Amino acid sequence: MSSGSPRLPNMALPFDYEERRDSTILLRASRYGGQALFRASRFAGPGPWRALALGLAILAGDPGVSAQFSSGVNVVEVYAAVTDETGNPVSGLRRDDFTVLEDGQSQVLSAFAEGDFPLSVAVALDRSFSMGTERLPTAVSAARTFLGELRARDQSMLVAIGSEIEVLAPLSTDRASQMRALSVLKPWGTTGLHDAIIQSIDAVQTAKGRRALVLLSDGTDRYSKATATDALQRARHADVMIYPVAIGRTRPPLFAELASLTGGRSFQPKTPADLNVIMRTIANELRHQYLLGYTPSRPIARGEEQWRTITVRVNRSGVTVRARDGYLAR
Repeated sequence: MSSGSPRLPNMALPFDYEERRDSTILLRASRYGGQALFRASRFAGPGPWRALALGLAILAGDPGVSAQFSSGVNVVEVYAAVTDETGNPVSGLRRDDFTVLEDGQSQVLSAFAEGDFPLSVAVALDRSFSMGTERLPTAVSAARTFLGELRARDQSMLVAIGSEIEVLAPLSTDRASQMRALSVLKPWGTTGLHDAIIQSIDAVQTAKGRRALVLLSDGTDRYSKATATDALQRARHADVMIYPVAIGRTRPPLFAELASLTGGRSFQPKTPADLNVIMRTIANELRHQYLLGYTPSRPIARGEEQWRTITVRVNRSGVTVRARDGYLAR
């Protein structure tokens, strides 16, 4: 969610502006290859400029409005991925194609955007001895594939999962140093999977724009202080899309639950070649998403902490929509 008084960003950014008769603001964002629709009547302030400010700030990844699910909030932002029956992203949908429910009540969309939004992503690799001499090189190759699919401005970080959770490369756009870190990664320790999930979420949560976690592991926790329930709770209360990939014979239920809660997807490749395809699929999905914004019809009571469910539907057959399942209002 965004804070209640978004500030006007640098107007030198390459956005085209048009005001329509129905009080809708149309922003075309050449910098991010997207377009956004905002209803000016939903925002306080002189004329359409409040809506314009929010739209520019969202698309530019302004930290002042990208801290979703925080206190003092009056605009809820939800990123949604829509795929067809083959798993490919569906583009060209309009605001009227979406229905958003909060606690079962339909909401009026005051902001809508389809585009290539700023991304901050953590890639967490299981380096424990259980990954062996076969699975770890496969995971490293997959991480290389994923990093190679990112855009130059996307931020990424690497986390190694073992007896200790180690940040191999901090959040940055320095892909070369991240590739070097992968080249020296060796098996070590036992699997602190639950701890790693929580620490990776915390590490990327403070970043701007969309936030995601790609998790590569055989899925068996052997060392964590945290439980699977702890990991799920942290994922639910954060704003990080999680894409768990099971490298092994089984896919633990935790992986599907993490994906479902956060709007991500869970995978289990059959071959190393399948894994590289999955990495490209995840990167492609993160490039093609919709941003939906609304002011809750039931006001948020300041000081009263409450969980609110979110349901996103697309009024079109043959598609699947994924979005996080709710937020903690306080």
